Amino acid sequence: MNLLWNVDVTVTRAINGFAGQSGLLDTVMIWASAAGIPLLVLAVAGQWRAKPDRQDTRHVLVAAGLSFILGLAINQIILLFVDRVRPYAAGVSELLIAPSLDPSFPSDHATAVFAIAATFVLHQMPKRAAWFALAALAVAISRIYVGTHYASDVLGGALSGASAAILIFLLYQRGTRIDRFITNIL
Repeated sequence: MNLLWNVDVTVTRAINGFAGQSGLLDTVMIWASAAGIPLLVLAVAGQWRAKPDRQDTRHVLVAAGLSFILGLAINQIILLFVDRVRPYAAGVSELLIAPSLDPSFPSDHATAVFAIAATFVLHQMPKRAAWFALAALAVAISRIYVGTHYASDVLGGALSGASAAILIFLLYQRGTRIDRFITNIL
């Protein structure tokens, strides 16, 4: 356990150690941390009118939304059992943004963005999956960089998001009555 803690703190400090060294990098990371989720949600929603394979694309978009919501719900259950202090409160990181009032583990930001990315991976949309995965990685790293999460918090969030995407992939089937209803809206 002590070894894992040391690795977690070392990785967190290595990433957060760049904070304050470059005003431009700080600005980019603060922006990625704050705007990452809204931009990814807009990127998903913006595909609703996609012309090629409209029904299949819409199915994946709905699955991404459901995965996002389920991932955050899973986190709320985890928070009933885990109350981890934020790294800045423990003296591990320097905080570049306003402090958060909720526990550190798991990262909701990482959960949300990895739920979206994993959905595109599972539905075999490689170009979109690659872009969403890169964006998810940027958001996850930004959360460590700005000092609000440990590395293991974003890893835990990524696992929550991916798990939610897998559950939705298994449960929300293409072509069902509910799928046809939702994907034919607008």
